[in-house]
Amino acid sequence: MRTAQAVAWKEIQVYFSNPTAYIVGMMFLALSGFFFARDLNDPFPQASLVNFFDGATIILILIAPALTMRLMAEEQKLGTIELLLTSPVRDWEVIIGKYVASFVFLIATVALTLYYTILLYVFASPDPGPIYAGYLGLALYGGAALAIGLLCSTLTSNQIVAAVVAMGILLVMFFADLAADNIGGTASTIISEISIRSHFEDFARGIIDTKHVVYYLSVIAFFLFMSVRALESRRWR
Repeated sequence: MRTAQAVAWKEIQVYFSNPTAYIVGMMFLALSGFFFARDLNDPFPQASLVNFFDGATIILILIAPALTMRLMAEEQKLGTIELLLTSPVRDWEVIIGKYVASFVFLIATVALTLYYTILLYVFASPDPGPIYAGYLGLALYGGAALAIGLLCSTLTSNQIVAAVVAMGILLVMFFADLAADNIGGTASTIISEISIRSHFEDFARGIIDTKHVVYYLSVIAFFLFMSVRALESRRWR
């Protein structure tokens, strides 16, 4: 576990010293601010962050792959992956360390949007329930998106390919519930449960359902497991 912590700390330092990461973070803040401002233009604005949360789920489809695309792809491109595989570091420690680093940076970025919450409390009296639940859901949603992006980065040495493939997977999972509506039957139920968006909607309404929490944790666990397996397979090439 100490090795995973060392990997995570190294990657966190890279994130906070990398201009690209700050650009990605600023993009998230700018775009999420746009969705937050939509409520202000409403003749009868509501004291809530519903538009912000809805917009953030879309933005993370772009942001999460951008944050994870270099994690393993860069190691492969520079050839440092071979040094990593021959060092006394377990594969799961590498994956967990890199994942934790990306998650920490994402949470730090999302934390800056608490400014919107402060504004709501200054000028209105919002219900805190949907805000707390919404941020919890956003953390789980973002964690799942990062896990998907990390797997794609593990499978290729090209950062652009990793980002594009991750975005593609996230888009499919995002719109899965819409496709399910046009199918019907048992298949429709199964496909709708895959939707990464439908599991977030209750959080935005202030409802914390164990089913949704388990879904996101399962997605994170599955894609991290697949990342470990993908990294292990390189030892036998």
